[in-house]
Amino acid sequence: MENRTSNDFKVISLPKLNGLTPTLESTALKLMEEAGELAQAIGKFQGRSGEKIQMDKQVVIDKMAEELLDVAQVAVSMMFVLEEDYRIDLTKKLKQHIQKLKAKGYIK
Repeated sequence: MENRTSNDFKVISLPKLNGLTPTLESTALKLMEEAGELAQAIGKFQGRSGEKIQMDKQVVIDKMAEELLDVAQVAVSMMFVLEEDYRIDLTKKLKQHIQKLKAKGYIK
């Protein structure tokens, strides 16, 4: 990845969930569910949804981190499904994704 420092990338390694038999559809639905829970942590738990719910800021930030990792885990699960069931080359797709980000000016 050219001359990038370790601060330019956040690398996480998440396991394949081998206690499940996910499908493309089930992981897509689960991804939306987890994204909703992240949105709830961002908005509702901070009292921004119009409800009178107030939580300590650090508790909210911690909940956001937990929900974000749930989103990431489901996204990784979907990647396994794409590779195994649909023979998608995610290494190639990742390279294309990085090029797209560069073309849009998101990476300099």
